[in-house]
Amino acid sequence: MYETISYEVRDAVAYLTLNRPDRFNAFNEKMSHELLAALREARKNAQVRAVVIQGSGKAFCSGQDLKDIIGIKRSLGESVERRYNPLVRTLHELEKPVIASVNGVAAGAGVGLALACDYVIAAESASFVVAFVNVGLSLDTGTSFHLVRTIGLKRAFELATLGERLPAQTALAWGMINRVVPDADLPQETHRIATHYAEKPPRALAYIKKLLLHSFERSYEEALQQELYYQELAGRTEDYQEGIQAFVEKRKPQFKGR
Repeated sequence: MYETISYEVRDAVAYLTLNRPDRFNAFNEKMSHELLAALREARKNAQVRAVVIQGSGKAFCSGQDLKDIIGIKRSLGESVERRYNPLVRTLHELEKPVIASVNGVAAGAGVGLALACDYVIAAESASFVVAFVNVGLSLDTGTSFHLVRTIGLKRAFELATLGERLPAQTALAWGMINRVVPDADLPQETHRIATHYAEKPPRALAYIKKLLLHSFERSYEEALQQELYYQELAGRTEDYQEGIQAFVEKRKPQFKGR
């Protein structure tokens, strides 16, 4: 079905694997559209409870494939709005946890893609390069939004304006990503985290994601009101009753998403 990515569902987790290893999984026109289509497919599939985005070969995603566009005159603004903005918007709006499993370099739009996910796990050899400035460009793919919110203004400015490689361990220490594991452990640890999310109550996860992503836009009083609203919705679900019953019976809850 897809040519530049692979799509597989295992244990209620949709694995979306960027599959242009010869180009370090750099985005071309087809891959950006196919990744968006796969995300929408995962969103519609009620059997999918969590999503993983990962790269094949030696890289996660090296950003835009520059060889694909050299010598072509085009509007970069139009390209961003048509290709990259829909991707990060979909990631924000997807009411399921999305995990970025970073196995190698994430550069340019690859950094933006990883940071737009809800949870980022990286191999020890992975690295992040906000490389836009190195080719005379500004930021896109939501990078300006996520960098400041994860590592603060000064460090975001440093990464965005120097365009230097940031090792995974430093990204972890700065709070840019969630976890670093040995290279050989990345697949199994990614699956463990993804299935852990897949076992959680889907509606509660969706409400939590919405509250956190929009928290910067709200005053304290507005945040309290939104918490009240979503807690009321969560309290009406069957999963809430199941969670209470499982706690009383000292067993693992079986959440159904209802």
